[in-house]
Amino acid sequence: MTDGDDTDPVREAGEAAATLRERYDELARIEGRIADLGRDRIEAAADAYRRAHRVLDQYEEDAVGTGDFGSYVQFRGEFGEAVDVDDDALAADAFAAADEAVDKRRLSESDFEAAREALDPAGEYVDLLGDRDEALDDYRAARKAAQEARKALDARVEELREVGDMADADLDADVDRIREPIESYNDAVRDAFDSFYKSASARAVFSFLDRADGTPFVDADVPPTDLREYVDEYDAGEEPLPTLLEYADYSNSKLEHYVDDPGALRTAVAVHRTYVERLDAEPLTLDWPPAKGDELAYEIDELIPLASRVADDETVATLRSVRDLARDEEYERLRRATVVRDALDDPELRLLKEDIIDGRVREAERTLSIAEDVLAETERE
Repeated sequence: MTDGDDTDPVREAGEAAATLRERYDELARIEGRIADLGRDRIEAAADAYRRAHRVLDQYEEDAVGTGDFGSYVQFRGEFGEAVDVDDDALAADAFAAADEAVDKRRLSESDFEAAREALDPAGEYVDLLGDRDEALDDYRAARKAAQEARKALDARVEELREVGDMADADLDADVDRIREPIESYNDAVRDAFDSFYKSASARAVFSFLDRADGTPFVDADVPPTDLREYVDEYDAGEEPLPTLLEYADYSNSKLEHYVDDPGALRTAVAVHRTYVERLDAEPLTLDWPPAKGDELAYEIDELIPLASRVADDETVATLRSVRDLARDEEYERLRRATVVRDALDDPELRLLKEDIIDGRVREAERTLSIAEDVLAETERE
C-alpha cells in the first residue's frame, strides 16, 4: 500500500475526471456547431474545397502564361466543375470568387494564388471536420484514462478502508518482544540445518524430510521417488548430499573408484540436482508476521521434535520461549501490531498514528463518486 504524492490515485482520478469533462464538452461544442450547420452541407463544402485545391495544384504549372492551351481548357473545365455548388451551399460566395479569379484568357501564378485565397472561407469547414476528429480522439483517450484512474482509485479506496480497519492496533506496542526471539530462532535453525545437510548422510536427511512432511504445519519438500530409492538401496546413500552432487560431476573412470554403479548415480542424482541444491531450513522456520496464538503454539509443538534433531539445545529453548509467548495474554495485542506494521508502509502508518485515516477514506470515496458520475454523464452512444 502506498500514499505517496507521486502516484496518488485520488488526485489522479480527480484530474482525469476533470480532463474528461473538458474533452467531452469541447467535442459536444464542435458537434453542436456541425449539427447547426448541417453535417451533409459541411462535408459537401469540404469536398468541394479539396477538389478545387487538387485541380489548382495539378494544372498551375501547365495552364499559366502562354503554356499548353489544351491544359488551360481542361483546367477551366475541371475547376469550374469543382466549384460548381448550389447558391445556398456553405461558402458559395467563396467558390464563386475562386472561379472568377481564374476566369481569364491568360492565367498567371497570382491568379492561382488569388483563387486559393478566395477558397479560404470554405477551408474553415475542412478545419471544422478535422477539429471534430481530433476532439473525438482526445475524448476517447481521456475516457480511457478516466476509466483506468477510476479503477485504480477503486482499489485505493479498498486499501484505505483496510487501513481504517487496522486502527484498533496498538502501534506503540513493543513488537520486538515477538520479533527478536523469532528472528533468533530462524537464524539459528537455518545454520543448524545447513550443517546437518552438509554432514549427515543423504539417507538421514531424507528420513528427516519424510518425518517433517508428516506434520500438518510443516511443508517439507520430500525427495523424488527414484532419488529416494537410489539413496536407500546403494551404499552411496551413506554419503552427504553435497558429496553425491560432487560425484555426479566426475567422469565415469573417476566415479568408478567411489560408487558401485556410476550409471545409477548419474541417473538418480544428476537429473535431480536442482531439488537437492534447493533443500533448506525454510519449512522449519516461523512466519513473519506470526500466526495467531493457538495456531502458533500448535505449530511449535510440531517443530520442537524436528528442530531437536538438527539444532542445539539453545535453539530449541528459543523456540519454546516463542511458544510460551504465544500463550501469553499479551500475545494477540503484540501480534496485531506486528501484522499492521508489516502490512502498511510508513505513510499509511502515519495516517493511523495521526488519526487522519477516516478523512482520507471520505476524500477518496467522494472523488470516486465524482469520477463515476463524470463517466456516466459523458458516456456516448
